[in-house]
Formats: sequence, structure tokens, C-alpha cells
Amino acid sequence: MEIETETALPIRKLGRTGLEVTQLGFGTAMGNASDGGPDDDQAENILNAVLDAGINFIDTAPDYGESEERIGKYISHRRDQFYLATKCGCNIDLGGKRLEPGHLWTQDRLQRNIYQSLIRMKTDYVDIVQMHNPTVEEVEQGELVPALEQIRQAGKTRFIGVSSTTPDLLPFADMDVFDVFQVPYSAVERTHEQVIQRVSDMGAGLIIRGGIGQGHHGGQKRWDAWERAKLDELAGAMSRYEFVLRFTLSHVACHTTIVGTTEPNHLRANVSAAQAGPLPRAVNDEAKERLATTGEELEKIDSYTPSRRFSAPVKKRPRRGVPGDHGCPFIGFWWP
Repeated sequence: MEIETETALPIRKLGRTGLEVTQLGFGTAMGNASDGGPDDDQAENILNAVLDAGINFIDTAPDYGESEERIGKYISHRRDQFYLATKCGCNIDLGGKRLEPGHLWTQDRLQRNIYQSLIRMKTDYVDIVQMHNPTVEEVEQGELVPALEQIRQAGKTRFIGVSSTTPDLLPFADMDVFDVFQVPYSAVERTHEQVIQRVSDMGAGLIIRGGIGQGHHGGQKRWDAWERAKLDELAGAMSRYEFVLRFTLSHVACHTTIVGTTEPNHLRANVSAAQAGPLPRAVNDEAKERLATTGEELEKIDSYTPSRRFSAPVKKRPRRGVPGDHGCPFIGFWWP
């Protein structure tokens, strides 16, 4: 399956990482065939179509069903064509089944996750490893930043980050140890609109999730704001999904937005929308004015002041990693 790309996809620098990423990335939270997700053939086709389209950033996680394994099976031979991000803190068994509680915030769990992820994806490093939605307190209590630094120093990741939301996002950014943050944002989920700008201004890379409002799986409740703001009339010939994606791309702090799909026609539409670029300024401003009447509260940053500092000994602004710089083996790892 091939997707025509007559116009190159926009490229952005992922903050202080320096990675040159396509502003349209790909998220692999697609599920398994047994729960309505793609079968192996569909997964192979869509993953290769993503790379054929010129998308060079793929985000996954250990608890996204068979996603990591399928990356290893179907595109590990194309590893030099994309940046790869995964997550840690996921409480799963060796078969990838989610356990309770859903996350464990211990150094051991972080190390197990990355070790097993690299095996599944048939690679010896990832570009970014992100903690999967912990609180500041959980990170402090588990002394997790030193564990992430150990993983980095072992050459298993180039950069470290956090998938997060308010109220933890700005305190995490204030720690000044994370290279990247993954945050939800779109026209129908604008809570973090000001916060992601602040985080970007601090030098971090921003990965936007939900940048198309979770698309066809977003549910009616998510689209209520759209309908109250009467954005269909503003979108004109654009579908609401194209409009929302281009709205997300219009935010200067959107370095990349990870949009997942199993449908080739949806992928084509997403690529076309990204190639069209951000909304015209007047349209984007009008959309914000209309959305402001719907009652959604934006997280305010004017009154934010750091109330605490991370106390564990960590390196500030750690070194930039390079592929193949694999350093020493994990200290204290006992798995074969």
C-alpha cells in the first residue's frame, strides 16, 4: 500500500532534543484483533504506509496491546527511517496483558519495561522513553529520575520525558530534567493551550496527543463544544477532522501530534491535512473566539509559581544521545 506525498510533510524541531520530526506523527494505540483492532496484515500495511507517507515519528507503549511487537515484526528493518518513542511505568505481564494497578512507579518497573520493549521492537535503543502519566509525588517517592538517567546512560534511550496533564505538567517542567512532554490538546480539548506554550518556551519538546479530537472514536461528548461553537459553518469544505487537525497544527508549540488510525483512507486524509498546514490565521482566531463561548476552562498559567523543587540528585539538561551510543549495560539488571 502506498500513499502519494507530492508535498513534503512539515518538519519541526522537537525542542531541546534537536530531533527534526514531522509535525504529523503516528500513534499506535490501535488495540488487538481480538478487541476490534487490526489483524496482522492490517497492522503491517498501515505501519509501512505511515513510513511510505514520510511520517518519521512513531509513539507506542508496552500496554498498547501488540503494538510494540508489531513494530518489531513489520518495520524494524526500516528503523533508520523514523524516530521511536515508547513509555514506561506500565504494569503488564510478559504477554503484554494489563495488570492491576495499571501502573507501577518503581525503578524496577521502569527498567523492566524498557528492557522488554527493546526486545519486542527488535531495536537496541529508543529515541524517547516517557513515563506514562505519573504524578509528581509518585516520581519523587519512587526516585524515578535517577532510574531514567541510568537507562539513558546505558544507551537504551536518547531522551527522557513524561506523558502528563495538569496539575503536574508545569511542576514536571520546572524540574528541568525532562527533554519532552506528551500532552492532550485540540480544538475540542483546549485545557492545556497556554500550558504547552509555557513548556515549549522553557525549551522542552511537545508531543501532542488527541490532536484530532480522537477522531472517529472521540464520542459525542467530546464534540459537544464543536457543535455549540458552530464550527461546521466555519470549516466550510473541510471535514471536522481535517479542521481539528489543522487547528492543532496551528499551535506553535505543537512540534508533533501523534494521530493513530488503522484505516488507509483516514491516513491519507491526515497526511493531506498536514500537507495543507495550519489554518489561516483569521480562521484560527475566529475558531478560538467561538470556542471561548462554550464554557471550557483553559488552565491558567499567570498565577503559577514553583512551590517545590525536585530533591533527588539528578543531572540538569542531560547530554544529547546519539543512535548506537549504547554505553554500558544496565547496572543491576538480572534478566537474560
